[in-house]
Amino acid sequence: MTELRVLIAGGGTGGHIIPALAVARELTDRYGAEVLFVGTTRGMELRLVPDAGFRLRLVDVGPLKNVSLLRRLRTLYDLPRSLLTCHRLIREFRPSVVFGVGGYASGPAMATALLMKIPTMAFEPNAMPGLANRLVGKRVQAAAVNFPSSAAWFRNAEVTGIPVRPGFFTLQPPGRTTPHLLVFGGSQGSRLLNETLPRIVSRLLGAVPGLTITHQSGVRLAESTQNAYVASGADPARWEVCPFLNDMPERFGEANLVMSRSGASTVAELAAAGKPALLVPFAAAADDHQKRNAEEMVRAGAAVMLQERDLQDSEKLLDVLRDLLADPQRLASMSAAARSQAHPDAAARIADKLVRLAAGSA
Repeated sequence: MTELRVLIAGGGTGGHIIPALAVARELTDRYGAEVLFVGTTRGMELRLVPDAGFRLRLVDVGPLKNVSLLRRLRTLYDLPRSLLTCHRLIREFRPSVVFGVGGYASGPAMATALLMKIPTMAFEPNAMPGLANRLVGKRVQAAAVNFPSSAAWFRNAEVTGIPVRPGFFTLQPPGRTTPHLLVFGGSQGSRLLNETLPRIVSRLLGAVPGLTITHQSGVRLAESTQNAYVASGADPARWEVCPFLNDMPERFGEANLVMSRSGASTVAELAAAGKPALLVPFAAAADDHQKRNAEEMVRAGAAVMLQERDLQDSEKLLDVLRDLLADPQRLASMSAAARSQAHPDAAARIADKLVRLAAGSA
């Protein structure tokens, strides 16, 4: 039997690299595959991949979108060298298949693999594909996507969903009799959410009897967020500011409603946990992909969306949160809709598709 070798290219954010690691574990555990990651020094892969026990090689490539002209020119200048580096890596590793997961390293690695006639598969977690995937989408042999709307950008696309931690799928409804709100701005926190919630927290707690709040602020913004909550005069027994939450599945389990950004991994976790959400897309996200993700959840009946400009009106945010938290029946309906969007077997399906692609090339 020919040894299965899989090159996984990309990274940058946890939304790219954490699902890729889940697929890598499926490939090694079930198929005995040898896996090599290709990333850059700019992304979370630099720490997460070695920590997970996988090999990582680096290429020097930067962003092309949402950056200055100088940064874009530098990236274009570096691009031929990154393609040569990818060519050398592929010749050395001899992968059976290349899996592009998005992020800076994904584009040159997939482009090189296609030029070298290596079977190539793309992973797209967002409703709007990123630049690298849009450029190669019709040239790759297969794709795994999270939203049906993004499948049109690719050949041989399958809606597999995004791999998330198993703990999200086994959560029970909150046991508490009073509502609990989880505010989550991503691992780094959201300055907008950190500044906006304290402005309304006192009135929100007054309007919703028994309500409690957990707010993940991000480490850098923890002190200022804590101070803003204190200055609000809200009962400190009913709110908690945490710099970072290590036990996110458990925190999701405690919540009746989650207020968050709408990155692909967050949306997938909300679906897996069956959690109703108030989503506030990050307006500066590339290609406005967070808004597209939120719109998909709203369309499914699993979420309500407010845009960043809506939060300039504190009364509007207060009204939306109060109405949601005071309506258990609506929250239950949104919860069921969220769970209908979940994909508990995403990692296995993606791994199986990669194996089939590799076998077909043989």
